[in-house]
Amino acid sequence: MAFLGPNGLSRRRLATIAAAGMLGRCATVPDVDGLTGDDVGLPDRQKQANPNLIDDSDALQQQYDLQRGLSASPIVFGNEVILLSSGTEAFQAIFKALAAARDSINLEYFILADVQSEGVHLSEVLRDRLQAGVKVNIIYDSYGSRETPGAFFDAMRKAGAKVVEFNPVSPFSVRIGWSPNDRDHRKITIVDGRIGFTGGVNLDTAYENPPSAGIPPDGNTRKAYWRDTAVRIEGPAVAELQKLFFGTWREQNAPSVDPADYFPPLARVGVQTIRVIGSSPGDREPLYYASLLTAMKSARSRVWLCSGYFVPPHQEREELAKIARAGLDVRIVAPAFSDVQGAVFAARAAYGDLLEAGAHIHEMRDAVLHAKMSLVDDTWAVVGSSNLDRRSVVFNNEVDAVVLGHATAGQVDAVMRQYMDVAPEVDLSKWEHRSVGERMRELEARVWEYWM
Repeated sequence: MAFLGPNGLSRRRLATIAAAGMLGRCATVPDVDGLTGDDVGLPDRQKQANPNLIDDSDALQQQYDLQRGLSASPIVFGNEVILLSSGTEAFQAIFKALAAARDSINLEYFILADVQSEGVHLSEVLRDRLQAGVKVNIIYDSYGSRETPGAFFDAMRKAGAKVVEFNPVSPFSVRIGWSPNDRDHRKITIVDGRIGFTGGVNLDTAYENPPSAGIPPDGNTRKAYWRDTAVRIEGPAVAELQKLFFGTWREQNAPSVDPADYFPPLARVGVQTIRVIGSSPGDREPLYYASLLTAMKSARSRVWLCSGYFVPPHQEREELAKIARAGLDVRIVAPAFSDVQGAVFAARAAYGDLLEAGAHIHEMRDAVLHAKMSLVDDTWAVVGSSNLDRRSVVFNNEVDAVVLGHATAGQVDAVMRQYMDVAPEVDLSKWEHRSVGERMRELEARVWEYWM
């Protein structure tokens, strides 16, 4: 069965090119104990697992204090966060914001295509806004968007948009320090400097497939239904997304953008507290990874994780098993079908220790799971672009919105429960008796695990 990505080719091909050409910069996942502390959890986790013993206000304060100590990256108060629970919902919200733009539109995407929502194409919306005097700036990843016709980007330039190709894959564009594995995996939309979107949803036509598409018999994920999420943010935290966008713009030696009010004053519009974390290849201190481990280590009742690629580094697997053995509620939603099917087998190779420790693993079988969400207790939630894999830690530009507050945690809780309702739980006894063929595929996947 062939598993094809949303633009036809898998990440494995990129890894093959990098490994064969010795172009991929060797990188390891840093040990982040120095950042997170050796054991930041409270002394009696099993006792804390009793919800009757948990003081929500104290738990929220604890997470705030721990997260504040990780980095100088600001924790921003007074935001409104709306979780968009599907690609269709995300497209509708993004297109609505784009159509209402009055000053500027900034887009930064791994996959950026001329998608449509409710019969209107992205190119139509952008041209309309450009004609109205709105400044449009676009960053697209060279590898992720390789199937998007060049004519689309040419047309955007001709209409007046500034367009930048991130880290061109073309060998004629090789520069010192270039690595094909360094990719811009971010998904960011910023409108008028006031409304921001991020999450797992690319601007890709795969999200136009209806839920009824399921997983086609031939395994072609290009025609499958994709389960994914994004967040719409209003408030002071939008400026942090804007800073990340312009940071990438400068790093790519892009031309000067046209003047606009990119950083307007932003009043508080809600009660959610957000830290926007941007990571880049070669970061010595992977802040999102450290943030996740810190939150996990301080968990009082639960750690729920959802990832389109669940190939967590060793330290993260060890911590998850430790938390589960302590009696906390550890649940993981992972894909059964993927555009990188090797990642599924690599994940299954690590199921044993987690299941034996008491973790619950659900595999999504009716769709391609692409969402990246994490939830700790009822206070700490993340929606972003980072998968639970090595690539997101050491190779990719990523962006993740860490939200402290019950409202967003509740939204993530609701979506995670919907996922678990339709994703069968992996049974340990059946898993232990899986076929020799399955075990061989897991062994083969381990060869590629570094690049996944």
